[in-house]
Amino acid sequence: MARTRFRGDRGLTLRMGGVGLGLGLLYVAFGAVLLTATPLGGFGIVIVLAMAWGQWYFSDSLALKSMGAKIVEPAQAPELHAMIDRLCALAAMPKPRVAVAVTDMPNAFATGRSPRHSAVCVTTGIMQRLDADELEGVLSHELSHVANRDVTVMTVASSLGLLAGFITRWGMYAGNVFGGRNNRNNGAVFLVVFLVSMVVYFLSFLLTRSLSRYRELSADRSGAYLTGRPSALSSALVKISGDMARIPNSDLREGQAISAFFFAPAINRQSIGALMATHPPLQQRLDQLARVSAELSER
Repeated sequence: MARTRFRGDRGLTLRMGGVGLGLGLLYVAFGAVLLTATPLGGFGIVIVLAMAWGQWYFSDSLALKSMGAKIVEPAQAPELHAMIDRLCALAAMPKPRVAVAVTDMPNAFATGRSPRHSAVCVTTGIMQRLDADELEGVLSHELSHVANRDVTVMTVASSLGLLAGFITRWGMYAGNVFGGRNNRNNGAVFLVVFLVSMVVYFLSFLLTRSLSRYRELSADRSGAYLTGRPSALSSALVKISGDMARIPNSDLREGQAISAFFFAPAINRQSIGALMATHPPLQQRLDQLARVSAELSER
């Protein structure tokens, strides 16, 4: 965790380490398959590493672009900047870039490869629905993601699944180009690449989802302790979760690519299993904040 005044979370640190180790093993296994079982060989590994680096280095720009968000200066959003300035001073952390996405979907997210190369984005929908204390609670939650660096781990975890999918789609074409169209082994090579890519994608998906659910609980706790107002964060959660259910599906699709990074999930269907969910259940988050409130009141 970065050295800030956000309360540390050993559970989050251990989970990020476990996910990082698991991803490292998956990267090695995936690279070994590309090196030995495909005509791409070392060139395939270069492609994978280049794409992974690009996903990590440009993660904040890619996430903002996917939402159509724009970086805003203090003169453009003085109240929003003042709130983030105050929270960053309270947490003793570098101030991230501030962005706004023009959409009725009430949400917020943090992205970036490090605390000094990060961005916090809010939608116009969330600013219209929440009061100052509630919005401050949401922002403290998002800043916690940046300070804890879990957003960086999530970015790397997500990139591996994307790379596996890319290699799967490109594998047949690459086999024809580099192995010759009359090579009888092309079909077998593509099958190997396809199966390994699917396994890698599935495992990285599970690793990402497990970390995603826990990190939301951790950010709720950290944000509530920092501001000392867990009730404001609870109120924001209730408002946003209720309003998200009324947002048209066409609008929700805009954020599906980064739903795991949102403050509240863009998809909240009852049919989604616990292993597939990007966020913990709303009631679990509210119960945790109630415990934080009780703890703070006893001091």
